[in-house]
Amino acid sequence: MRGLERDGFAVGQEMISRAAVGRRRPIAEPVGGALCVEPPTVTKMLTRMERGGLVERRADAADARVSCVYLTDTSRNLHTHVNAAWIAGDEHAARSIPTNSAFVLRNLLQRSLANLAAE
Repeated sequence: MRGLERDGFAVGQEMISRAAVGRRRPIAEPVGGALCVEPPTVTKMLTRMERGGLVERRADAADARVSCVYLTDTSRNLHTHVNAAWIAGDEHAARSIPTNSAFVLRNLLQRSLANLAAE
């Protein structure tokens, strides 16, 4: 997404932020599942986001061997900007597609994702 790099997001990291905003629980496992991303990829993305100050790791209160990942205030404060960038990207991508065709395309893509998730 254009403009998100200057906020410290690398490609794909804003998806973690969007999926995790509003969560007060650890984000790695549920977010990875929601984005259909393999655990090693999530780990690599979260490590880079931690270096950039967008997430932080804390020991789990119940089990100190477990590291939990949370969005930082910096990342939470960028939520409105991240959403605006996604909306602008969607509008840019669909600018030449008639509304009725965009509706059909959206439904077809949702069906395709459902099919993939059912495997």
